[in-house]
Amino acid sequence: MTTAEATTEIFWTAFKGLPKKEKEELVKRLLDDKEFREDLMDMVVIEQRRHEPSRSLDDYLADRKKKVK
Repeated sequence: MTTAEATTEIFWTAFKGLPKKEKEELVKRLLDDKEFREDLMDMVVIEQRRHEPSRSLDDYLADRKKKVK
């Protein structure tokens, strides 16, 4: 286990041990942080789209060029 994984495990264990009201307060504070909230939304979108088919950048740019004409 890496140091980062161990630290994460400690924080996760501590969070799970909090009473519900304190968990809610922590989550509220996290979501009040604009940068964190944006990062979280990005992670959710990435996870949701993880198994979608992909295409190369060259293909995307070619399709885009066709649409502009």
